[in-house]
Amino acid sequence: MKLRNICAGLAALAAVVTSATVTPAVAQDKKPYVIYLSNNFVANDWRQQMERVAVVSVNKGPLKGRVDLRIENVENTVQAQINSLNNIIRQKPDAILVDAGSDSALNPTIKKACDSGILVISFDQVVTEPCAFAVASDWDRIPTVMAEWMVKQLGGKGNVILDRGLAGAPISAQLQQGYEKVLAKYPDIKVVGYYNGDYALGPEQSGVAALLAANPQVDGVLTQGYGSGAIQALKDAGRPIVPVIAFSYNVSAVTCAQTEGAKCILGSNPAYLSSEAIKLAVDILDTGNRPAERSVSVKGDFVTTDPFESQLYPGTKMIKIAIGENAFPDQAPGLTLPITPDWVEITAAEAAGTK
Repeated sequence: MKLRNICAGLAALAAVVTSATVTPAVAQDKKPYVIYLSNNFVANDWRQQMERVAVVSVNKGPLKGRVDLRIENVENTVQAQINSLNNIIRQKPDAILVDAGSDSALNPTIKKACDSGILVISFDQVVTEPCAFAVASDWDRIPTVMAEWMVKQLGGKGNVILDRGLAGAPISAQLQQGYEKVLAKYPDIKVVGYYNGDYALGPEQSGVAALLAANPQVDGVLTQGYGSGAIQALKDAGRPIVPVIAFSYNVSAVTCAQTEGAKCILGSNPAYLSSEAIKLAVDILDTGNRPAERSVSVKGDFVTTDPFESQLYPGTKMIKIAIGENAFPDQAPGLTLPITPDWVEITAAEAAGTK
């Protein structure tokens, strides 16, 4: 009898041990989630980097082996993206990520995907369809913090020139209004000229040059683009290098770091928005828990020569520009900074596609 009891106990113990050793293997054998990334435009540095970091994100770190990522690039028309999305829906993936060609024209197609039980996350250029999550940079915070930095650099007084960005672009208007809202609180800061930089180096440099010729005193430049074109215009005009607001392209950081006396702050719309959208999708698919709000704000770090403590957005992270750490003379000028979210390590070479 005792022998039988001992044998039964050993068998039970063996079953527990076997279960404990087999369970992780079963979890590891779980099929990866099939996630499509639908992108309507690939003809600029940001979109290409966005796709590269998405691929890196699922091949290392916590998402390694968890995602079968399939990227669909289409020509830059709404109808082409709708056609592509309809084909993707027929594949019945676990999730679709969309960098949208229109905030509303894709909505019926997005709704069809949701009704089919597919998780949809729009990012960067987001859609208004309520069933889709929207992952984007905080376009209220970005211009506010940068204009606040400019006010601090100028001591609350001086003449500035301001970039309107790209005519008709909603984000351009939002950035301009964000700058002006802060500057309006300081009557001793005067906007003495506007130009349209068109998010391109040539128009930025020529626009700043024309305003420098028309204004003998310019104490700061608020761009929506590279900033390096503005600095070159100041050099060409033989003018002092004044504080410059720009966005976090590699050429901007390198130019600021290598120009004597330059003071810059670079706001970021990080290309790793794609990585954040993938991670959100996996988290939802794993747990079934969805964010309470459909809009998910990604607060990219600011890159600057002169970090400061924002009073308007306390706790905002500032990264000091440093060659080799966040400014890379050996990488593409259009590389967007910062390169990596904090949950995976993406190198400059991986983001630039040189590795």
